[in-house]
Amino acid sequence: MGGRRSSQKKNVVMLDSDDTDSVSSSSTVRSDYMGVSGAEEVQFDRESFLDQCLDALYEKRGSTREKALASIKETFNSNLQHEFVEKKFATLLHQCINSIKRGSAKEIALAAHVIGLLALTTGPGDKAREILEESVTPISEALKSRSEMSKMSSLLECLAIITFVGADDPDQTEKSMQIMWQVAHPKLGPNVTAGKPSPTVITTVASAWSFLLTTMDSWTLNPKSWQESISYLSTLLDKDDRSLRIAAGEALALIFEIGSLEKFSSEAKESSDSSNNEKDKSRELVHIQGLRGKILNQVKNLSAEAGGKGSAKKDLNSQRNTFRDILEFLEDGYSPETSMKVGGESLSTTSWANLIQLNFLKHFLGGGFVKHMQENEFLHDVFDFNPKKKFLSAVEHRLSASEKRLYKSPNSGLNKARTRLLNKQRMISQDKNTGHYALSYDNEMA
Repeated sequence: MGGRRSSQKKNVVMLDSDDTDSVSSSSTVRSDYMGVSGAEEVQFDRESFLDQCLDALYEKRGSTREKALASIKETFNSNLQHEFVEKKFATLLHQCINSIKRGSAKEIALAAHVIGLLALTTGPGDKAREILEESVTPISEALKSRSEMSKMSSLLECLAIITFVGADDPDQTEKSMQIMWQVAHPKLGPNVTAGKPSPTVITTVASAWSFLLTTMDSWTLNPKSWQESISYLSTLLDKDDRSLRIAAGEALALIFEIGSLEKFSSEAKESSDSSNNEKDKSRELVHIQGLRGKILNQVKNLSAEAGGKGSAKKDLNSQRNTFRDILEFLEDGYSPETSMKVGGESLSTTSWANLIQLNFLKHFLGGGFVKHMQENEFLHDVFDFNPKKKFLSAVEHRLSASEKRLYKSPNSGLNKARTRLLNKQRMISQDKNTGHYALSYDNEMA
């Protein structure tokens, strides 16, 4: 213990120092590597820096823990920390959960984001399942306090990410969706006297809820859980906040894309006992058509809204463009098609589900999106995205000596990842010879 306390004292000085030397190793991580020796040196610095930050999470001073979490977030965001996760996964997860339980709003927000990055780094599997199982209850408890907008949004986004990566069955996903829904729609939750959430929090709920809905098949949804959800989302289209309108509009477009509208629009007073009654079925059909007509009129108005006093032009244009896409989808059935360049390769979406996934992950990863999109196997599978062969080769070339040792272990996750990488390279090479570059993978998340 004496050695550990000594190490912690040293870390406190590092993280509390006003000079930028201690943080420079985090930014150094983002530089390109020119050779193996340079990569090994930077890799060592990165791992040492993360070890120091992890030790600092044991400190009593909240400000020290906050600085450590901010550094971990930046490092995980700018590079995939596979080796660190292999060694320190459980320790980092449980220290972040402790921060969610006891920390300030700022510490909670940082810890939640780190847990989300941890899930994206591990990808689906035992670790992702453990993250979800261990985190969902403390996150749910922290959300009940309904204070500090930044904390609430970070917790909701974290819950969305860890469920997206770690959920094994629809019930787990719906449980997370219900936790989110109760934040925005308190009357469905156990705490009827809960304070009214802010527009920003409701926007995050709509986005996170939609993000998880993209992973669900219409037949797996429990209709009792989502009665009147279309009606509720429709009311959000009349709110003053443009970001909220856009999030609600995209959620509605996704619901219409999925189908089975009766699961989202049944009147709450209806019971399952009357589902076989033709009269009730006819009434429900009329109810759905009425809702669709109302939403169509709202979408038309928002797609052509004139700017109000003091309205930001960028926000207004974003709203118009989004609702024009929704209008075209509702009237003609055409989903928006988007394309962007990532490392010279095209990343495309052709459905509302994929577009919502892309926008949510871009927002969550921020400046780290391109790096993760280039190197994260899980994201490659989600978007059926295939980076350039030369980039995949460079990833292996930049490994440190310790990473190479891990690669040689047949039971390591890294070895399995390497096998997948090599298989993809061979497939790319074979397809290149036949003039076809596009690889096709089953996308369970679509």
